[in-house]
Amino acid sequence: MSIYKQVAAITSASLFSLAMAQGAWADDYNEKPTAAEIAKLGLEGTELTPAGAIRAGNADGSIPAWKDEPLKAPADFKPGTFHPDPFAADKPLFTITAANYKQYADKLTPGQQKMFETYPDYFMNIYPTHRSAVFKTYIYKAALENAGRADIIMSTERPNMIGFKNAITGWAFPIPKNGPQALMNVMTRPVTPWVSSWDNVAPVTSNGNYEVVKLLVQVHWPYAEEGHTLENFDANKPGTGFLYYQTATAPAKQAGQVVLAREPMSFFQQFRQAWSYSPGQRRVKRAPQIVYDNPLTSSDGLATTDQKYGFNGPNDRFEWTLEGRQEVYIPYNDYKLHSGNIKVSDIITKEGRLNQNLARYELHRVWKLVGTLRPGTTHDYGKRVFYIDEDSWWLALADGYDRRNQLWRYYELHPVNYYDIGFVAATIEDQYDMTAGRAFFLGLDNEDKAPDFSFRAPDDYFTPDQVRRQGIR
Repeated sequence: MSIYKQVAAITSASLFSLAMAQGAWADDYNEKPTAAEIAKLGLEGTELTPAGAIRAGNADGSIPAWKDEPLKAPADFKPGTFHPDPFAADKPLFTITAANYKQYADKLTPGQQKMFETYPDYFMNIYPTHRSAVFKTYIYKAALENAGRADIIMSTERPNMIGFKNAITGWAFPIPKNGPQALMNVMTRPVTPWVSSWDNVAPVTSNGNYEVVKLLVQVHWPYAEEGHTLENFDANKPGTGFLYYQTATAPAKQAGQVVLAREPMSFFQQFRQAWSYSPGQRRVKRAPQIVYDNPLTSSDGLATTDQKYGFNGPNDRFEWTLEGRQEVYIPYNDYKLHSGNIKVSDIITKEGRLNQNLARYELHRVWKLVGTLRPGTTHDYGKRVFYIDEDSWWLALADGYDRRNQLWRYYELHPVNYYDIGFVAATIEDQYDMTAGRAFFLGLDNEDKAPDFSFRAPDDYFTPDQVRRQGIR
């Protein structure tokens, strides 16, 4: 046999072995809920909601029961403007400080506890809990249909890359049995299908100084749109996860820079497609670096690309373990931070941290999902611990550990219910690097226009050709 045939035979055998191994792993991850468990899901009168959340409140009543009652817009709300706080009359129940945080340690993450230890003036105002994450009926109907039919699939091209099939519109695995299924629920959480918004960012120095980078972002998330069927929607095609168009408008040295990304909902076959445009070069170029732990746009190295929205993009560098539910104080109903009546200087204190007087924390049940860096791979984080709201599957908190397993960064996502469209989304994201004594903020739109959910664009808008057309104007 020639050397070429020998190499071909070895390669074919290796690919066959890899495919067999990936198939076995997928089978391991595809434990199904029983018929009795699926019967616990429902919109009314069942133990679990269609999202798999526990419908009942907790033992002492500090977490109320979930009800299928969409949040109503306050009388003074005007569509197209920032959303008034429907819970403005609420007062803090109590405040957690560096002096008393150990009394509440069972409901604080290690990252939160380290914040109290790192910053003696840090505090958290705890408000009454409102389970305001209520979505449209078609989303819940899809989730109930996904339960029991969705499958984990493993890429045969990229080892350990997790995808899914046989799910549409809502959470793929309302009764998750393992880490990969829970991760797919994060990826398939309901996200507003269309939005144009200012996703301004500010990396803050250790002495509290910062410069706001203004980013105008248009996004299309097709997955949660109404009308999908298994026959007409393939989550493994490019652009089914999100179509993302970001333009920097300030400061002047960054104005005109563009980032374009097209992502599948499931990474079974398709990888992220990304391009960038620089006015200085006047060229649209492939941007394979916009992925994994490469620095997030204008973050000054304080955040990774894959932690926008808590987590996004390829998932193959970590082994995912679901560690059940627990009660945690998490950011929720943060309408004070979502206001056109405050400025960035009101949000970021002179110490370079979030103004905790504007932040709201409530007690909620969360899923705890742990990502551990796989041997033989690289990432800034050696371990990531996600705390995920059970009613929405939005990632609320994350504790980031370095590769020495030392607690390094603490991340928060401050959500609101955009009650005019019936979707939950972040208003502010913040992350503290407790080693460097620095912070990073995303979503600082308060001095600009409110998110525009009426934005629509033709199919060719999220393409390199559109970037070229806009770049030469």
